[in-house]
Amino acid sequence: MRFTLRQLGYFKALCEHRNFGRAAQACHVSQPALSVQIKALEDLMGGILVERRARDVVLTPLGREVLAQSDEILLSAGRLERLAQDQSSGRRSLSLGVIPTIAPYLLPGFLADLRAHDLHLNIQVREARTERLLEALHNGALDVAIMALPSGGAGLVEEELFEDHFLLAGSANRLAQVNAGHPRVEPSDLKANQLMLLEDGHCLTDQALEVCGVARSASGINMGAGSLATLSRLVAAGFGLTLMPELALAAECNAAQGLCVQRFGAPQPKRRIGLIRRASTAESVWFQDLAQVARQTGQAILQQAQKDYGPATGEPEP
Repeated sequence: MRFTLRQLGYFKALCEHRNFGRAAQACHVSQPALSVQIKALEDLMGGILVERRARDVVLTPLGREVLAQSDEILLSAGRLERLAQDQSSGRRSLSLGVIPTIAPYLLPGFLADLRAHDLHLNIQVREARTERLLEALHNGALDVAIMALPSGGAGLVEEELFEDHFLLAGSANRLAQVNAGHPRVEPSDLKANQLMLLEDGHCLTDQALEVCGVARSASGINMGAGSLATLSRLVAAGFGLTLMPELALAAECNAAQGLCVQRFGAPQPKRRIGLIRRASTAESVWFQDLAQVARQTGQAILQQAQKDYGPATGEPEP
């Protein structure tokens, strides 16, 4: 039996796209070429891997087993390829995962700072929600991830990087309304029907609900935005209030016309951001080096935000 990595890659693409034409396009080959390789793999496996339909395909029981094994083989092959590249270039490759409410704000400066520090690291970045990143960490698809702590994952080592405070964000009219009658607005003053949050599955939504003391089942919460960029524009247009991470302030306030923010009183609500890895990964200086650069990058963004949008202590500026 002599299957090839190319055949397994084509088969994986077919399973992901559920269509021969789309899979061929993703693999940059012609549809007949992909079909020939899938048929050859079926001959080697001794059975049909997919049921062919007019517009899609459905995995057979044998196909599901082959897909599971293919994922492991392709993942291992990818590691070997990166190892060979590292040996020839003298650099170490690392797969880094970052959650969406951090990635666009931290990554540009972080990657630039990594180049400046010349840590001899070749970083491949993957942006995904916490659940997907934890899964990728456990199966070896990622080496490290940056996310909110605690991660909730077992068998992981967590290194805290910085604290990211939440600010109240909305239009000027919305903020004026919520401030009326309150000497200082606290998260617990916000009502469920005033809140706009990211769609379910984002850890930022869970954190916002927790600090506001609002149950997920409460009626009137609008949880439909897919990104902080969308959420910022909606609340800037007057469609509710939200909790904005300090890390995102500069980018979103510059991009969303009419977006206003104000700090809560001390102690301000916040999230802890950290770098995590598998506990089974051998301890190495690269992890602490990576954490130090990420910490410096994040703290620089937060310090600038505190200059532009008031101090993080909740006290008046001197």
